[in-house]
Order: sequence, then structure tokens, then C-alpha cells
Amino acid sequence: MIIPNRWISLAVCLGCSLLVASVGASLTDIGPWYLALKQPAWKPPDAAFGIIWSTIFTLCALSAWGAWRVSKTRAQKMRIVLLFALNGLLNIFWSWLYFNQHRPDWAMAELYFLWASVLLLILGLWRLSKMSSYMLLPYGVWVTAAGFLNAATIELNGPFV
Repeated sequence: MIIPNRWISLAVCLGCSLLVASVGASLTDIGPWYLALKQPAWKPPDAAFGIIWSTIFTLCALSAWGAWRVSKTRAQKMRIVLLFALNGLLNIFWSWLYFNQHRPDWAMAELYFLWASVLLLILGLWRLSKMSSYMLLPYGVWVTAAGFLNAATIELNGPFV
């Protein structure tokens, strides 16, 4: 049985997305430090975060796959890989700063770079696949909301040292 390339590329995109999600999740310690933080009243319940992130990472994988399938040149494919790799690294770095280093203040500074990487993804894929760009809009909305939550956590609990 021969598996068509389109399904192999989908599996690679899903695998990469799962890898980023898994590394980020492994750095997310919902332990005593996190539970002791004062949270704003409007914070979603902790159980919602898994659903939200699972949806976002699935959309990212589908977005990458859609853009990859319509890309015609090696340069376009490299742009897709680099944009998603940068975003994945920044996503993981935010989790490390916030949950591992217990530095929401540093994570907030890094969040601007994460948000910019989502914007770069949306804009960078636009000419290749508008649908791939649209699939990333919930990610941008969530990173924005997470930024407000991050800022509220700093305000309610800072300073962090």
C-alpha cells in the first residue's frame, strides 16, 4: 500500500504541532506556585485551557498543511517551515518562562514576540492560502487574551523576583 504524499505531509504537520504542544505542556506545572497565584475573576477555568490549546494546535497543523500543499517553490516551503518553527519556539519559551521559571513578568515581555510571530504567520501565509491564514485567527485572539491574563496576573501578584 502506497500512502499519498498529501497524507504524509498532513501527518508531519500534525506531528510537529503535537511535538510543540507536548513540550509546552511538559513545561506547564499547575502545582503549588501556580495555584497560589491570585487570578482575575474573568480567567477561564483551568480545564478550558487544554481544549483551547488543542483546538489552536490542530488549526496550526491544518494551516501549515494547507499552505504547504499549495506552495510551488522550495522558498515558499522554507518560509512556511521557518515561520511555524519560530512560532513554536516562542510558544515553548513562553511556557518555560511562566511556569518553569515562575516569571510572568518575563513571559509578558516575551509574549509580544509570540504575538508578532502569530501575525507574521497570518501575513506570511496570506498570499499562499487565505484559508491557512484564517485558520490562525483564533490563535491570534487567544494570544491576545492570554496577554491580558498575563498582565492581570502580574498586577495581582507582582513583583516577581
